[in-house]
Amino acid sequence: MSYIFLITAVFLGVLLVFLIKPSNKIVRLLLAFSGAYLLSVTILHLLPDVYTTSADGKIIGVFILAGIILQSVLESFSKGAEHGHIHMHSDSKQFPTLLFFSLCIHAFSEGLPIHNADSNLLWAIVVHKIPIAIVLTTFLIHTNYSKKIIFSFLIVFAFMSPLGVLFGDKIDFFKTYYTEITAIIIGVFLHISTIILFETTENHKFNLQKFMAILLGIMLTIFTL
Repeated sequence: MSYIFLITAVFLGVLLVFLIKPSNKIVRLLLAFSGAYLLSVTILHLLPDVYTTSADGKIIGVFILAGIILQSVLESFSKGAEHGHIHMHSDSKQFPTLLFFSLCIHAFSEGLPIHNADSNLLWAIVVHKIPIAIVLTTFLIHTNYSKKIIFSFLIVFAFMSPLGVLFGDKIDFFKTYYTEITAIIIGVFLHISTIILFETTENHKFNLQKFMAILLGIMLTIFTL
């Protein structure tokens, strides 16, 4: 079922763009909720798991830092698409190859720990993918790329996380180094979720709706412990 949910999340985001065209305000609130939810699951579920299953907490910390660095590198190519803000011109006719591959690597990696984690991680990634798919689809339909390229892009992106789940479940390397790989993914999640929360703040002013979205994401994780 995890494969279906992950794929459906992306296509739901695409569908929402074509059906109702969510406003920037709605997308920002969805991003704030998903960022808070992902951050809470990372702190309350994934972090305790990797530290309790490893005898060397310092090494785990190194892998987490490596994940933060990895995501920083990927973000330099993806132009911020993972956290809902694509910082590039939409009038280019050249296919964004680096954006495509960095997004695929990110989507693949976030699927790796799902098979051995509780359902909270699956739902956090599903919720995270919906607003990202909305932003990505909105960006793509305003470019000069053909419809064939756009839908091929979105289809491949939709299947990358399920592919990560499959590799994490079936390939011995990912099973053997599950703890270390999960620690790297924790670093990725920490980077993405904190940037989502910071970037959805406008002029550092208190926003009640955003605050409620963040609080809802945190409380949802706490109540499902």
